Amino acid sequence: MQRLPASPSRDYDTDGIHQSVKRRVYCQHFQDIDRLTLPHYIECMSKSSTHTHFDLELSRLEAKIDDLLNTIERLSTENRSLRTQQDTLATERASLIERHDLVRNRVEAIVTRLKSLETGT
Repeated sequence: MQRLPASPSRDYDTDGIHQSVKRRVYCQHFQDIDRLTLPHYIECMSKSSTHTHFDLELSRLEAKIDDLLNTIERLSTENRSLRTQQDTLATERASLIERHDLVRNRVEAIVTRLKSLETGT
């Protein structure tokens, strides 16, 4: 490698190596790396894209799980509400059946009295 001369010129970098030499070494080094690491580079890129695909799939599944959890929570709340409503309606039905029986017994008693009044007159 060429070293910085006694009077520096603008073609030399601060480390004292001529720019053309740096370019040549860089280009040769870059070409060697490309040629030697191309399969590795492709594998890394494939892994990265697979990893990215995996991350996307994982994100998609996380979103689905969140949606399912929200749906479960909503349905649980709705289920509790419907059970409470069912209990209220069952209690109301029992009360109405009891009232219906009382009214029927009263009507039957009235009909019996009317029949007895008709036959007694």
